[in-house]
Amino acid sequence: MLLLAAFIWGSAFVAQSVGMEYVGPLTFSCVRSLIGSAVLVPCILLLDRLKSPGERERAAQMDRKTLWIGGVSCGLVLCAATNLQQIGMKYTSVGKAGFITALYIVIVPILGLFFGRRCGLKVWIGVLIALVGFYLLCMTGGFSLERGDLFLLGCSILFSFHILVIDHFSPLVDGVRMSCIQFLVSGVISGVLMFLFETPSLHGIFAGALPILYAGVLSCGAAYTLQIVGQKNYNPTVATLLLSLESVFSVLTGWIVLHQQLSARELAGCILIFIAVILAQLPDKKE
Repeated sequence: MLLLAAFIWGSAFVAQSVGMEYVGPLTFSCVRSLIGSAVLVPCILLLDRLKSPGERERAAQMDRKTLWIGGVSCGLVLCAATNLQQIGMKYTSVGKAGFITALYIVIVPILGLFFGRRCGLKVWIGVLIALVGFYLLCMTGGFSLERGDLFLLGCSILFSFHILVIDHFSPLVDGVRMSCIQFLVSGVISGVLMFLFETPSLHGIFAGALPILYAGVLSCGAAYTLQIVGQKNYNPTVATLLLSLESVFSVLTGWIVLHQQLSARELAGCILIFIAVILAQLPDKKE
């Protein structure tokens, strides 16, 4: 389930890139998020029917206020992250976008320091390796970042906050319901921004229906549900490592579908970042 979720997320970078040939980034994010929210509604009803009477009673006792606070908080961060990612992809390749986004795996432990979570030596080594890889991947023509790289780096930082918010709220509420709310919030806010800064058209949305549906139904709806179900009673470190393979799938699908290629320098940067991703997620030895 986790490997399939990583594949869907990685290949969705292609859908996001192709989709913007028909609509603007804010329009794509809006429609995608609303579709993801709608897809999760029947999933919630189905999962409720499969629950035992005891599980239904416990679910009914969950704090609805906490659920909505968690869903709205996740939705606000997710909206900012996905729109930055979508805008950044206008200026860079699918593989590059996937690997820069994957930096959240290294950023999360650093942010955890502010919440009293210490990092081991291997995490800091991973951070240094990732910085070298990011330099090789993005620094072309001197010490300057391209516009798309800055958007994607900001997106990676926001996704790191998104992971921490989910980590706080997911033990307290129903995960699928919270995902449904977060996509609804993200879709509504993206819709407001869409009408303010873009000129959306039904013709463009229908013309790009295939990549939009792929990103909405599979990336938002199915993949997030697979993650929630797959991580149940599973080692979280191994789970995160499996999910981080989305960066590899983004490069492979960009190469196969869009025929995008990376230079030797950029490929070396990708390899270093992926090594850092793996190193940061390796489990520590028990004392």
